[in-house]
Formats: sequence, structure tokens, C-alpha cells
Amino acid sequence: MPSLLPPEQQGRLLRACFEHKHRRPDPWGHAVDPYEAFKYAQTLACVPRRQYRRIVDIGCSEGTFTYLVAEAHPAADVLGVDISERALTRARSRATAAGREITFEALDVLTHSPRHRFDLAFCCELLYYLGRNDRLSLGCARIAALLAPGGMLVLVHPWPESRGLYRSFDDNTALILHSEQVWTTSHRPFAVTVYERT
Repeated sequence: MPSLLPPEQQGRLLRACFEHKHRRPDPWGHAVDPYEAFKYAQTLACVPRRQYRRIVDIGCSEGTFTYLVAEAHPAADVLGVDISERALTRARSRATAAGREITFEALDVLTHSPRHRFDLAFCCELLYYLGRNDRLSLGCARIAALLAPGGMLVLVHPWPESRGLYRSFDDNTALILHSEQVWTTSHRPFAVTVYERT
């Protein structure tokens, strides 16, 4: 199991898996699936209304949601990070073609961190790839550490699985639960959960 490997080896394995998955464009249909469009709209609607200077989308894949974030927050510096260089190459090409100023970087959240802290961070359907127990706790701690004081963390994962995935965020004394909304009417129920760094 990947979660039994040291973080660097797990990262190499996951990178190989996602490079293979992205051998064809948009392998999950993020850009065309009505369910994904609905989920993205609900996610953005849950973001507290304020000014954000730096935003990161963790596990951005080919940047479909990252572009929507940049549209919703045009004054912010937006960074998309992912473990797949193949996905990021497509994201950069789309951004260039559209004239969007979005930065995309290859990053494994278990072993590396971006240079900056962020006012707003998104982590959507990523946590179950990190492993279980200590490995998941490590990933959650590293994600929480990306937030500047007062920064907001927006998590989106399937419901009710999300509650188990978020235990480390709930136990983190630097975070408080800001809001949580659950949608159960779709074929795949999901929750949008927002934490604030104190």
C-alpha cells in the first residue's frame, strides 16, 4: 500500500500513477461533467466574502477549478499545485492560451511546501490519496501550515467519508471550523467544509 511507504517513495508512486492517468486530457471529465460544474459552483459560493491576496489550489490537476477561482478572485495571486507534471503542462498551456495569469507548480504536499503562505487554500478530493492514520495526519498538518493567520481552508470531499478524513483538521488547535454544507441530492454526495486559521 502506498501509505506504508516513506513519503518520498509514496510521492514517486503517486506521481507515476497520476502521470499515467493523465496520458489523455481531462481523465475525470472535470471540464465537462455537470456534477463537477455543480460542485465547483457550490464550493465557490461557500468561500467567505473578503479580499484574498494569495490563493492556492492543492491537487489542481489540469486547472479547471483553478481557472474558476482566478475568475472569482481577479485581484489575487493564484497558484495551482499538483504532483503530475503532465497535468500541469496542460494547465499552463490553457492559461497561456486564455491570457490568464495563473502560476502552476509541481509539488508533493507530503514532502514540499510552496514559498508563501496563503489567505485562501482549496483542497478538493485529494486527502484519500495521502494514506491513513499518521500519513493522513502529516498531510493535514502540512496543508494547515500553508495558511497565513486568518487564512481560510476549503475542503471538498465525498460525504460522509469526509468526516473521517477531517479528524486531524478538527484536532488542530490552530484551526476552527467555520462552516460545513452537505449536498446529498446528487449521485455522489459531497461536503464543502471551511476552516479558519486562528
